[in-house]
Amino acid sequence: MTKFRKLNRPTGHRMSMLRTMVSQLVKHERIETTVAKAKEVRRLADNMVQLGKEGTLCAARRAAAFVRGDDVIHKLFTELAYRYKDRAGGYTRLLRTRIRVGDAAPMAYIEFIDRENELRQSKPPTPQPPQRAPLDPWTRSRLTRQFAPPKEERSSDSDN
Repeated sequence: MTKFRKLNRPTGHRMSMLRTMVSQLVKHERIETTVAKAKEVRRLADNMVQLGKEGTLCAARRAAAFVRGDDVIHKLFTELAYRYKDRAGGYTRLLRTRIRVGDAAPMAYIEFIDRENELRQSKPPTPQPPQRAPLDPWTRSRLTRQFAPPKEERSSDSDN
């Protein structure tokens, strides 16, 4: 079972709030909320983008069961899926902004990366390292002996 933040709310209220926040994040591509809520929304929004990239009927039904609005589902499966087709994860960014005046809660912006008018430029996706051919056990053993430190010989001076 996965761990999640309860956010001091009953289950129905919490899930309704998170569904609405993910839908608004997809629609507006940036929202301001508390840091704890933003961290939970980030997990769910990344999952929704993954479903959009999948592009199957099953993925569309799973996304439609969570987000609210046909325009949001359409944006997930067209615009966002195309934008992040080469990225393997990390579609959102969390930027801490201020302390809220009323209750001193830390606030943060959560936004999608690689878009216009973003608050901070995103780093390019890291390229995958080239795959090396696996070594046979004899060559690997010889290489480890070559680069390993020499063994220290233990002297038996226990009887003196």
